[in-house]
Amino acid sequence: MKLALPKGRLLKETAALLKKAGLGIEGYNEKSRNYRLKSSSFPHLFIKVFHERDIPIQVAIGNYDLGICGLDWVEELSVKYPSSNLVKVMDLGYGKIDIYAFTSVNSGVSLVGEINNGFDRVRIVSEYQNLAESFALRQRLRLFSILPINGAGEVYPPESADLAIIADAQANGFAGSDLVPLAKIITSRAFLIANRNGLAKAKRSKLLTHLQAFKREAEEEKVVVAGGVTEGENVFKGIGVSNKIDKEGNEKLRLALPDGHLWKAASEFLDKVGLNIEGYSGKLVTRRPTIDLPGVVIKVIRPQDMPLQVANGNFDLAITGEDWLKDHLCHFPSSPVKEILKLGFGKVTVVAVVSEDLATRDVRDLRELVSKGLLPNLRVASEYVNLADKYARYNHLEHYKIVPTWGASEAFLPEDADLLIENTETGETLAKHNLKVIDTVLESSACLIGHQDNIAHPSNKHKVKRIIDVMKKGC
Repeated sequence: MKLALPKGRLLKETAALLKKAGLGIEGYNEKSRNYRLKSSSFPHLFIKVFHERDIPIQVAIGNYDLGICGLDWVEELSVKYPSSNLVKVMDLGYGKIDIYAFTSVNSGVSLVGEINNGFDRVRIVSEYQNLAESFALRQRLRLFSILPINGAGEVYPPESADLAIIADAQANGFAGSDLVPLAKIITSRAFLIANRNGLAKAKRSKLLTHLQAFKREAEEEKVVVAGGVTEGENVFKGIGVSNKIDKEGNEKLRLALPDGHLWKAASEFLDKVGLNIEGYSGKLVTRRPTIDLPGVVIKVIRPQDMPLQVANGNFDLAITGEDWLKDHLCHFPSSPVKEILKLGFGKVTVVAVVSEDLATRDVRDLRELVSKGLLPNLRVASEYVNLADKYARYNHLEHYKIVPTWGASEAFLPEDADLLIENTETGETLAKHNLKVIDTVLESSACLIGHQDNIAHPSNKHKVKRIIDVMKKGC
């Protein structure tokens, strides 16, 4: 019996549930970096910890018999693959979040039925690409496009998107979001899910009985609500949004700054070079910091989203990692995005990694294992799906498939992948998980990127040069 458990927002309450159920799982807590767990009550139970978004996929393809994750990610998979082997076993009752379609308070649209008349082409930004498309089709939107992101969806409307399909906690969690909800897409709570073929085995196990004994009563929710928000729903308003045009009638220069693991180093770098950015240093308190450079507006988004957002023209400049830029260029070699300046902080190495138990010293040994049929269908896991694909092709690793991941990628080897393309700073985490580096893919650090046409525009040239000149002081 194989069980997949979530890290992140559901971890604490899931750990409490499993403790009450008497599973005897040690080391499943917010501080632990151990992705393989054991149960003293169920010695034959294999347990692995994943990013929540990966769990429905792993259960659906049969790598795991049971899993616990949010209903939002279950429905995100099921709405695109309704015939998959994924089964919802029971609502566990905790981890409640509501996913809404939001728009800007300044859009002039206040009801879901007004969307078609309010926008010529509806730009929808979301991590939930399949739910977003389903919503658009159910609302019979005439023209729409789905803009995939990895998070921070609340900051995109109105300049870079018309609708954002995100969790209510995200919209309410940052000053300046200035969003109003139009329609509830789904109410999500933690669910126990199963693989259809593995469910018979699960039903024969005492494990399922233990979990069912601690099931919490929860109201059944519809997945998609076609109407607008009911009266009394919370309306999330921030401190206002930035216009694209300044007081002189010129377009503002749009700069994207990173959150996540690059945020601290980026804020320290910008402080050092003397860029006075309020709301970005210290604690990240806003997704829309302000800068004392006239004609420049800032948003804080995911580093991995930046190359595509710059290519689409939503930003003129951005600070991201060279790894994410190169991953983008692998997919779009004719992209208008270019590297302007190496900034030097946030150094990581992207490496090819295998299990210590695999008899290979380098990529040549791995290629030989594949050619001899010892790894007949090489599974390559990575957040860098385009870099991973290029690496496998360049090294002639025949009969491979890419397994996209959303974090906690070390957990995939060796049971759920054979090769991992991953970034590392010291290599300590890889060694801790019994993994070894067999090749270096690339060296990466933070860089300033830009849209080559936008930054060359006469109205932007002076502002771009000023920002570059200031940043050069810290390089």
